[in-house]
Amino acid sequence: MPQQVCCLLGPTASGKSKLALDCAAQLPLEIVSVDSAQVYRGMDIGTAKPSRAERERVPHHLIDLIDPDQRYSAGQFRTDAIRAVEEILARGSVPLLVGGTMLYYRALAAGIDALPQADPAIRAEISARAALLGWPALHAELARVDPAAAARIGANDAQRVQRALEVWRATGKPISAWHGTSLAAPPFSLRSFAIVPPERSELHQRIAARFDAMLAAGLIEEVEGLRRRYRLDADLPSMRSVGYRQVWDYLEGRCDKAAMRAAAIAATRQLAKRQLSWLRSLNEVEPLAPANPELLLAALRSAQRT
Repeated sequence: MPQQVCCLLGPTASGKSKLALDCAAQLPLEIVSVDSAQVYRGMDIGTAKPSRAERERVPHHLIDLIDPDQRYSAGQFRTDAIRAVEEILARGSVPLLVGGTMLYYRALAAGIDALPQADPAIRAEISARAALLGWPALHAELARVDPAAAARIGANDAQRVQRALEVWRATGKPISAWHGTSLAAPPFSLRSFAIVPPERSELHQRIAARFDAMLAAGLIEEVEGLRRRYRLDADLPSMRSVGYRQVWDYLEGRCDKAAMRAAAIAATRQLAKRQLSWLRSLNEVEPLAPANPELLLAALRSAQRT
């Protein structure tokens, strides 16, 4: 029977990290991040990354993996997460997957389309053409070679247009034809829980308070430092992260600080709404009251004994 591994999901600002750390005070836990923004080095404030003291107290994995001018895929996450969980189990500790990137969770739990790896040369050529012609022109090109994919992808969705064209050019096979060629299930069974705040208004208040705290902690200065250190642009996945995109626009002079704050809070609310929609669609996820972690603790203790 496969080893049971627990996962704690939830929308942004719902208290996942605090609950995980509270559980770690009672069990020999190691936390595996399920967060697409925390993989980037130097992006600490705007991702609500655990503090140095918290990471010294409780081991965390899949944090600070790459620089913000690099890219990281759901497929790479799946590989890294499986390896991290297996290593934790081998040490006799209890892994707990924690995060809110639902695409990463789905990739781990259900597998993903077995797409070919990215080709940096092809990607660079597509980016150069997009800079010259614009993404709508490349979307029209995609519509000629893969109308099914183009119908699902917006004309200005740079990341997905680029990836679809890249797969076509690398393999001669449209990306839509790769869908359904999924990887196998992970080598352990997942028992998943989700913090679902009972009141949306309370979550909205937490989101606003957390972003204000990020600004006070130096989020603007963090992004300024990243822009000096790395060759970044607004289309990189790192700089499309909620909060970072809005600060980028502020630093580019597209809005004042008040408008930047309002846009970031609104974008975070929209992210939370999408996360909650994902969670409602996952029948296997068990709801968890944030003030009552006993169900999660019982599952973790059960996993520890197996």
